Amino acid sequence: MADFDYDMLVIGSGPAGQRAAIQSAKLDKRTALIERKGVLGGVCINSGTIPSKTLREAVIYLSGYRLRSIYGESYTVKQNITMEDLLFRTDYVIRHEIDVTRHQLQRNGVEMINAEAAFVDAHTLRLNMVDHAGERNVTAANILISTGTEATRDPKIPFDGQNIFVSDDILTLKKLPRTLAVIGAGVVGCEYASIFSALGVRVTLVDRSRRLLPFVDAEVVESLDYHLRQNRMTLRFNEVVSGIELVQNGAEPRVKINLASGKEIVAEKALYSIGRTGATSKLNLEAAGLKADDRGRLKVNEHYQTEVPHVYAAGDVIGFPSLAS
Repeated sequence: MADFDYDMLVIGSGPAGQRAAIQSAKLDKRTALIERKGVLGGVCINSGTIPSKTLREAVIYLSGYRLRSIYGESYTVKQNITMEDLLFRTDYVIRHEIDVTRHQLQRNGVEMINAEAAFVDAHTLRLNMVDHAGERNVTAANILISTGTEATRDPKIPFDGQNIFVSDDILTLKKLPRTLAVIGAGVVGCEYASIFSALGVRVTLVDRSRRLLPFVDAEVVESLDYHLRQNRMTLRFNEVVSGIELVQNGAEPRVKINLASGKEIVAEKALYSIGRTGATSKLNLEAAGLKADDRGRLKVNEHYQTEVPHVYAAGDVIGFPSLAS
């Protein structure tokens, strides 16, 4: 162990990386946590689990959704809800969770390094420091890859983050659309489709499957399907998207979605939600003797060891089940 700079290096500060680093430090191991973004917490705190759940609660409250059965379908706590209204609470929760995470790591003596990591060999990482402080190599007896996932993007689709976007972009939207097409009826797609629908946005949900969430109990899905339609959502199953383009329509651009069946869907904005990909493309895994699958995920055994025994992986980067939620 003394031949290495650290006993444990953790790549990624999401729930898996944070817990692993703290547990390692509690066992008196020399531990460092590497995070390439300017903030701690990973997707869970900054753009995924916690923001989406906070956004959901803000929408339910501001829209008066739970009280409509008493006061009528037109009841709302606030008229003309804006993105600023929704983000007011969300930003506070995100900042609080980041502070809690930082305090926990500091209190347990975990060194935090703001850098992008890539393998040089199975025990060595090259760190490209985010603050332009150059590069340096560090070594460790054990390494944990907990880099999480990123929204899958089709290179043929002209994403701009505002009109055609993925779930990671939602907190940066400048205004709410009147109409929205959601492509992909998985967990994330259904979640955001229902959130926007509760705000009165006319949502069209498109998926190639025969029904919502095939891995969920059919009776639960039947109930979800009913409530989504009650919210005036249009569900289009057995439809394959063949192309997405941004077209000018007067002052405001529109998104045109072409389906393989020959149909067209036109909406103000489109959320592309076709799963998530492991954030491993920049790790230079081959140098460590590792290889990710076609979705960027790593295979591990029951002890979270990869094919290289001292290199571990945990969290969303190893695939189902994604437990942070």
